[in-house]
Amino acid sequence: MLLAIETSGAAQGASTPNPPVGAVILDADGALAGVGHTQPVGGPHAEVMALRQAGQSARGGTAVVTLEPCNHTGRTGPCAQALLDAGIAAVYYAVPDPNPQAAGGAAALSSAGVTTVGGVREAEVRRGPLGPWLFRQREGRPMVTAKIAATLDGRVAAPDRTSQWITGPQAREHAHAQRARLDAIVIGTGTALADDPALTARRPDGSLYEHQPTRVVLGTRGLPPQARLRDGTAPLVQVRSHDPHQVLEALPDAQWVLVEGGPGIIGAFLAAGLVDQVQAYLAPTILGDGHPAVLDRSVTTLAQAHRLHRESVTELGDDLLITLTAAR
Repeated sequence: MLLAIETSGAAQGASTPNPPVGAVILDADGALAGVGHTQPVGGPHAEVMALRQAGQSARGGTAVVTLEPCNHTGRTGPCAQALLDAGIAAVYYAVPDPNPQAAGGAAALSSAGVTTVGGVREAEVRRGPLGPWLFRQREGRPMVTAKIAATLDGRVAAPDRTSQWITGPQAREHAHAQRARLDAIVIGTGTALADDPALTARRPDGSLYEHQPTRVVLGTRGLPPQARLRDGTAPLVQVRSHDPHQVLEALPDAQWVLVEGGPGIIGAFLAAGLVDQVQAYLAPTILGDGHPAVLDRSVTTLAQAHRLHRESVTELGDDLLITLTAAR
């Protein structure tokens, strides 16, 4: 299952609106025979990709899948039937499918005589690449992460607005790799006009990742024709408003949305109750003055503060990545 979780990461972002699922096939002797993940829309699901790699070795073998195999026909056929046709003898999955239209695969497999076990490493799968899709199924909107790259005293730019680079190369590499798994990145028109960002997902050598998130600009001002956001590398959505809810409405299929700034945009999403996770990249630097990471004027006393729960702390060179979830 850990291999299936790892494999599913390659589908995150690219498979939207389908769930990023990972699947592993073991042969009848328990040896690894096939690995696969969900393909872009219209392509095969994870189980089919893993079965193709396994070939005849799948007969009498075992399938390990992060999500209950689907039991419906959409753009592709039901994965439960594909597993039966391949002669799989046992299926272990982590999370039951919450979509009533697709659920029922476990029951179909069990009734056909296949050993079927659910709940395998379920908590880990829910925290992994499948998490945002499960969030959307539950909440009816994308999971929203607010990204902050700041000094120890919470500054994202010096008084003269210089900000490159607050964090080190490992933190920036991590942030770009994550962009390649997102559905959309949100900034405000102030950031778009002042910094002219590309908002692309780039490898350390400057090359682009295969999947690029949709770039969203929130605000009433227009972008100049020469803006890098107009380069055609990825879709551009302009939301002529100051309402964060309208951003999510403009992304009807998105599973995971990153709010990257500036301070006022992050503050607006926080004030609207639309931040589900915060990723704070902290540099071992103190400015003493400058521009704050977040600006939310709706908070006037400590009792109104946005409370978070620490999820993890990751060392990235000299920087720290602190991942937190919103207290509900």
